[in-house]
Amino acid sequence: MNTLIQQSNDIALDSRSKYLRELAIRALKGGNRGHIGSTMSLIEIVRVLYDDVLKYNPHKPDWNERDFCILSKGHGCIAQYVILADKGFFDLSHLDTFCKFDSILGGHPDANKIPGCEASTGALGHGLSIGLGLALASRMKKQSNRVFVIMGDGEINEGSVWEAAMCIGKHQLNNLVALIDYNKIQSAGFTKDIQDLEPLADKWRSFNFAVIEVNGHDVSALQDLLNKLPLEQDKPTAIICHTVKGKGIPVAEHNPDWHHKSNLNEKMLQELYAALG
Repeated sequence: MNTLIQQSNDIALDSRSKYLRELAIRALKGGNRGHIGSTMSLIEIVRVLYDDVLKYNPHKPDWNERDFCILSKGHGCIAQYVILADKGFFDLSHLDTFCKFDSILGGHPDANKIPGCEASTGALGHGLSIGLGLALASRMKKQSNRVFVIMGDGEINEGSVWEAAMCIGKHQLNNLVALIDYNKIQSAGFTKDIQDLEPLADKWRSFNFAVIEVNGHDVSALQDLLNKLPLEQDKPTAIICHTVKGKGIPVAEHNPDWHHKSNLNEKMLQELYAALG
């Protein structure tokens, strides 16, 4: 694990990863606040899913044959918003309205307003249960839809996550993939101090998941792994993505104070842009 963490620190961001982070800062500017650290740790995960893995149609968000991607850690929503806008589900200009009264883009995602958003999340711990229902329904209807659920490491303190995992393992839902954004920090501090998750991989294995760990900022590694799923034909998959909270913004990296920021003035915003070069 230490090797993976070190690699996550050292991974350099390419132009696409920087561009998506610039879009995230654009949304932060529009709302004058947001979950910066939680957004930046997610960018490569959502990027690879939408660039290389998922089946979807931005012009028909409810396409019956699509794969489902549920952002269970709803506070990381800016990462979801920028990739959906980038893919044409809605215009990039909506990012400028983030958290404004009449915007479709709130501080947590609303599936009733946002094209391409599969679930309204924010109250943590529910996304995996929703994914379980979708994966079971797909099997019962003999459809090929896959379900990807992105969770935070702090989120999996919630008991509902493990209730869902128990049921998913029982039903051997190999069309479901749980991705854990393991950035080691939650809203109130470091996960090891609040509720230590280790041995995390063994926990998921005990629930009958096939488990693998990956550097969550290594685009090539994520592409290679996510295009080889399922890991085992008779098991769901859990992918532990070792990430850096605030990745790409040195002042925010590994810093619990940057879980969320409000009242971002122009100077601070320019410093965020400058950090990306």
